[in-house]
Amino acid sequence: MTALILDGKKLVKEREVALTASVAELVKNNPVPILATILVGSDPASGTYVQMKGNACRRIGMDSIKVEMSEETTTEQLLAKINELNANPDVHGILLQHPVPSQIDERLCFDAIAIEKDVDGVTTKGFGLMAMGEEAYGSATPAGIMHLLAHYNIDLNGKHAVVVGRSPILGKPMAAMLLNANCTVTICHSRTQNLADHIKQADILVGAVGRPEFIKAEWIKDGAVVVDAGYHPGGLGDIDKTGLEGRVSALTPVPGGVGPMTINALISQTLEAAQKASS
Repeated sequence: MTALILDGKKLVKEREVALTASVAELVKNNPVPILATILVGSDPASGTYVQMKGNACRRIGMDSIKVEMSEETTTEQLLAKINELNANPDVHGILLQHPVPSQIDERLCFDAIAIEKDVDGVTTKGFGLMAMGEEAYGSATPAGIMHLLAHYNIDLNGKHAVVVGRSPILGKPMAAMLLNANCTVTICHSRTQNLADHIKQADILVGAVGRPEFIKAEWIKDGAVVVDAGYHPGGLGDIDKTGLEGRVSALTPVPGGVGPMTINALISQTLEAAQKASS
């Protein structure tokens, strides 16, 4: 068996062609869609991610406003900035880059983002709507993964999906999306007992625990679909992929698998928000 490589980088190039055409059509009679990105502090990795998101917007003809705030920013100051962007009709989507400095109540600030501008899918209300199968913008990484699985015709119906990780912007929404796609879902995490036994049952495995190679290759059954949402120094993911290409049915590379799809889902949902605002 040779694993099908779920190539997010390649798919993004295809999707950006279609997105560019959609933006061009929209701006014939409407303002250019704008994503506002908020970066609090000077974390280099976060700064790089924000820059990548801005570049992705510009590639398809959208615009991006970069809001930079100091490391000493308070919750109240951040809330004021979010409310300012909520009230700005030129802004169609708002991204608050995670993580924020420890003195800030991140959840309170996420939930201050207007639901119609929550294109990164971080609000409690957005999560609840999505989980209940109602209209909402999904968390960008899980939404990108679902686009990737759909593009490669990965059959989810009735399959046992194991999600390793329970973060509110990755593991939990990923599990809800898979459940809505008719998977039987098990959620595991770093404190799960007998973790290997759970992983061995997975038809679809999503590594989203945030620890390099935390999930061992020998735990994964032959023929599984393996999605690695982690990225760590040295090009490592959350999953040890030693020998997997010859055993599993499908596999995301790191980098080039999930990462590009995250950004693509974000800008796609920003365009959708702009289209709704124009209607």
